Amino acid sequence: MAVLRKRIGPGLTLLRTELFPCRLPAQTLRRGEREAWIGIGGNLGDVPRRFEHLRHALARSSGIRVLECSPILINPPFGYLEQPDFYNAVLRIATTLSPMELLRRLQGIERRFGRVRTFKDAPRTLDLDILFYGEQRVDLPDLQIPHPHWQDRDSVRLPLSWMRSRLPLRAIRKLKRRRGEADTAP
Repeated sequence: MAVLRKRIGPGLTLLRTELFPCRLPAQTLRRGEREAWIGIGGNLGDVPRRFEHLRHALARSSGIRVLECSPILINPPFGYLEQPDFYNAVLRIATTLSPMELLRRLQGIERRFGRVRTFKDAPRTLDLDILFYGEQRVDLPDLQIPHPHWQDRDSVRLPLSWMRSRLPLRAIRKLKRRRGEADTAP
């Protein structure tokens, strides 16, 4: 696997592999599909290789097509700090699955890749989060869309900023509001 690393800031490294970033040609939504954005992360084992295996697993998964993926960001952990740095990226997919079906499918993939939930912010082999599902809002005990606090995390904002596709309108508005708040801060 060819890898290009570039330090982009204190504690932040950009990683490019054969499959990250990717933008598949002429990928538009088909009848019955919705666009969704999936945050991916992990910090145990060979994470870049696992991300590439994930891409292949999603390509074989019914109801999901990968449209685009960001480069990989290596960044420090937050919450529980006594663990290795995280690798994070974002995938834009087309899906015929409902938000809850997509969540269940992603959780099954996490388990297949060795994810064990021990405590909040624990080290993990693979973490898959639905960031956006079109413009849809979901507020259920097990699923919140847009993903809570996505705009506050470099591990999500930076990979999103490197993608060429237009973000959902809700995300664009939130980022503009956040920039405006930063511009007016004392």
